[in-house]
Amino acid sequence: MNKIRNAKKQDRPAILGLIKMFPDKLMQKYLPSYRSFVVAEKNGEVVGCCALQVYSKRMCEVRSLAVHPGHRGQGIGKKLIDACVARAKKLKIAEVCTVTGSKALFQSAGFDTFHKEKFAMLIVLKS
Repeated sequence: MNKIRNAKKQDRPAILGLIKMFPDKLMQKYLPSYRSFVVAEKNGEVVGCCALQVYSKRMCEVRSLAVHPGHRGQGIGKKLIDACVARAKKLKIAEVCTVTGSKALFQSAGFDTFHKEKFAMLIVLKS
């Protein structure tokens, strides 16, 4: 059984370990505080993580979503996204964005372009 909960300070090494599993997909530097993360726990082991980074009362970002490869396909990613969106609602934030390579996963959680007219755009200044 998977349990989704707020991350604790002692979860930080597990969170970093999960993120390091995906060096070509996830930003490895400038991670939010562990307090921004929710984690998925299975049999006492952290098997997934996701952060809600709050920028203002208007905007926040769901980011740093990682699920251990051995635990994929169980709905953990969607549950982590849902937990971050629930946190944003509780904080009364107006808009939640994400930058992702997993478009279908985020669409299943309700994400889409805004009236098909707003697009997240990015310029990478250094890698």
